[in-house]
Amino acid sequence: MAVHFRTCPLCEAMCGLAIETEGRSVTGIRGDDDDPFSRGFLCSKGAALGAIHDDPDRLRRPMKRVGQEWREIEWEEGFELAAEGIHRTQERHGRDAVAIYFGNPTVHNVGLSLFGPLLSRALRTKNRYSATSVDQLPHQLAAHWMFGHQFLLPIPDIDRTHHMMIIGANPVASNGSLMSAPGVRARLAAITARGGQIVVVDPRRTETAAISTEHCFIRPGTDAWLLAAILRIAIEHGPGLGRHAAYVERFGELRAAMAPFEPSLASAMTGIDGAVIERLARSLCTAESAVVYGRFGVSTQAFGGLCQWLINAINLVTGNLDNPGGAMFTKPAVDAIDAPMGMGIGPGSYGRFRSRVRGLPEVGGELPVAALAEEMLTEGEGRVRALVTVAGNPALSTPNGKRLEGALADLEHMVSLDCYLNETTRHARLILPPPSPL
Repeated sequence: MAVHFRTCPLCEAMCGLAIETEGRSVTGIRGDDDDPFSRGFLCSKGAALGAIHDDPDRLRRPMKRVGQEWREIEWEEGFELAAEGIHRTQERHGRDAVAIYFGNPTVHNVGLSLFGPLLSRALRTKNRYSATSVDQLPHQLAAHWMFGHQFLLPIPDIDRTHHMMIIGANPVASNGSLMSAPGVRARLAAITARGGQIVVVDPRRTETAAISTEHCFIRPGTDAWLLAAILRIAIEHGPGLGRHAAYVERFGELRAAMAPFEPSLASAMTGIDGAVIERLARSLCTAESAVVYGRFGVSTQAFGGLCQWLINAINLVTGNLDNPGGAMFTKPAVDAIDAPMGMGIGPGSYGRFRSRVRGLPEVGGELPVAALAEEMLTEGEGRVRALVTVAGNPALSTPNGKRLEGALADLEHMVSLDCYLNETTRHARLILPPPSPL
């Protein structure tokens, strides 16, 4: 038996793995107790990597659809058919007739991170979509507008904070999405063990709410009202901008914009008592260190971009932006922002072009995937007639997936880079499977 020490490739938690093998077979996967970051923690997804590696249903060779049947073909033929179909569609109908969709695994894979942007640029189409627009795009938009780069995302310093407000997130279940904190349950328990507070704002009693020191039920979709009221109070009673004052512009406009959002108004909208809102805001201002962390629940709503912008502003005016125990900017081993040519990652953008049917603005060079089906189904110049999917299943995971799945059946050409036959890839003319994550 051999043991291989690796890093889990499935999410940004990056847990250490100890992978046990006999020959080419995986006999077990456990958390690496000596990993200084994950400290032996491993979630069920990481433990299942061996099952994916040996899964008989995982595709291992290119598959071509002939009628309703699938046939294995050689790699050279697969590459040729993929490129020929894309080229033919763009020759007939223009560049924008081909769309590309990147799924969530793209950002956790070095090869896709390096070469995905190159493929996207080579297609020269404005119809670029990804899982980003059903997840963290509000974070990126707020960072673009506030900090000058869409990937300057401050994350909670969970191991040093004394007061953590969690809004629209369930890190005990999600392992700290956009926080890179494996073993979140233990890390949260450490906050209360050192005398700190965990406040959860959520309409549901989640796994995280169950271990919090306070749970505030909120009316769904009203988070922006609560955050605006907290920001108004923090501007008036917080410690001020401190060392950040030299970098902040238009603070007077911020104060004026927040003035109408009194606790009583927020209470009427959210269902949270005004006195509780006042106390929540003052606690953030007076704690030794504090951080507001908002994720999926405050992003996937009508005011998602505003919510993430307000969260950054609260962390700033309470003196907790880029300070220990607050929301801190990271120091990565490889900085995608300062790397040569940015590894294909630009500082961000908004509204440089719009979708053909509804005129929805691009953000960071891509359109919201909620528009993809209508771009396929609506007649006219620029209609999407071919699709490339990379490590994604948008028919299952994006808004109005049934409508999208129906649209896929009528495409002239579709190529999927995927290791499974699923709700999306079954409509492809060609599937090119990657190797297993191991």
